Amino acid sequence: MDNPNQPSILRGMNYDSDIAIVGGGLNGCALAIALASGGLSVTLIDSLAVDTLKDDSFDGRSYALALASKRLLSAVGVWDGIATDAQPMLEIKVTDGRAGEGPSPFWMHFDHTEIEEGPMGFMVEDRHLRRAFLERIASDDHIIHVTPETVIAQSVDQVGATVSLASGKTIRTRLLVGCDGRRSGVAERANIGRSFKDYGQTALVAAIGHELPHNGIAHQFFMPAGPLAILPLTGNRSSIVWAETHERAAELSGLDDDAFIEALRPAFGDFLGNIHVTGARFSYPLNLTLADRLVDTRLVLVGDAAHGVHPIAGQGLNLGLRDVGALAQVLVDARRRGEDVGADAVLARYEDWRRFDTTTLAMATNGFNELFSNDNPLLRAGRDIGMGLVNAFPALRRSFIREAAGLTGDLPRLLQGRAL
Repeated sequence: MDNPNQPSILRGMNYDSDIAIVGGGLNGCALAIALASGGLSVTLIDSLAVDTLKDDSFDGRSYALALASKRLLSAVGVWDGIATDAQPMLEIKVTDGRAGEGPSPFWMHFDHTEIEEGPMGFMVEDRHLRRAFLERIASDDHIIHVTPETVIAQSVDQVGATVSLASGKTIRTRLLVGCDGRRSGVAERANIGRSFKDYGQTALVAAIGHELPHNGIAHQFFMPAGPLAILPLTGNRSSIVWAETHERAAELSGLDDDAFIEALRPAFGDFLGNIHVTGARFSYPLNLTLADRLVDTRLVLVGDAAHGVHPIAGQGLNLGLRDVGALAQVLVDARRRGEDVGADAVLARYEDWRRFDTTTLAMATNGFNELFSNDNPLLRAGRDIGMGLVNAFPALRRSFIREAAGLTGDLPRLLQGRAL
C-alpha cells in the first residue's frame, strides 16, 4: 500500500503491510485497530490460534481500565462490545494494616462524584475484552491476522523490516512493532537491553464470589508482605490481586479452593459476607522491567515489551494503552504529512513522548511498593499520616482521582475520546 507522498526511494517497494505487530495480546490488538482506524495497513502476528484466544472460559484475569483507556476503546469502536460486561469503579478505598487486625484509622477515600467526567474507571474481564478486540479485528480489511505463527528471526534495513516465521513465511513491512511482553523477542533480537528488579513477591489472582454487593467500590489493603486489591466485577463478584512473598504464594497456590479462602479471609475481611472462588486461580511473579530504549532502526516497543510495572496501582494495561494512543497518533500524522512511518525522526517523536511518562510511573509504583510493603513502624506512621492528609484535602483527593482516571498529562487524541 504505497503512498504517493512517500520519498521516491520508498515508492514501488513491496511491503505486505505498513506495520507488522508481533504479539496479539491486548496492547497488540488495540494498536492494530487504532492504526487501521487511521488508514494504515497492519499485519498482526500471534502465536496462539484464534479459537484459543476466543475461548470463553474465565480464568480469573480482569483489568482496571482507566476512564481515558475507556475513551480510547470507544474511539476505535471496541467499547460497545464490552460495555454491558464492564463494571464501573465508583469509589476507591485505600487502607493500611495487618491481616486479621483490621485497617489503620488513617485511610484514603476517592469518590467519582468529585470529578465531572464520570466513573474513574471500569473493571473488565479478560475474556470479554479479548473477544471484543478479535471481533473488531476480523471486521477490518486493513488488518491481516496471522495466527498461530511464531517469529524466529527479524532483520531491518534503511527502508523496511523483514520478519521470518516458523512456518517458513516472511513478512516485509515498513515498521516492526514489539508487543510481545516482558520477555520481548523483538527487543532481544534487536539487542535492546533492559533493567530488571525482582520484588520478591508473587501475585495471586482469582475471581471471588460474595454474598453482599460491592456497590462499585474498589479496595486496596496494604500489608507488610504486599497489597491486596479487591476490585468489583459485574454481579456479586470481585477480582483479587494478592501480593505475597514467593514462598508464601507457592504454599497458597497449592491449596484447594476452600483452604485458599480460609487463608484469604483474615486479609479480605467479612464486609462482603461469605466468599468463594469462582473460576481458576493463577499466579505470576512481580518484577519491574524497563527497556533501555523504546525505538531502534525500523523498530518500536509498546506495552510490557517496553515497560513492566508493579500492579500496585492497576496501571499496567493503561500504561500500554497510552503507548498505543501515542504511537498511533505519531504514525498516522506522519503518513498524512507524507513521511516514512518507519523513519528515525518519526519514531523519535514517540520515544520523546512516552519515555518520561513510563519511567515516572515505573518509579512511582516501585516507590509505593517499597513504602507500603514492610512493617517498619516509622514508615508505617509516616504513610498513615500521609494518607490522612490526602484524605483531608479535597484538592489533593481530586488530583489523585484524575491521575487514577488517566486524565492528566499530554494525552493522545484517542485517550481524549477523539478520532485520529
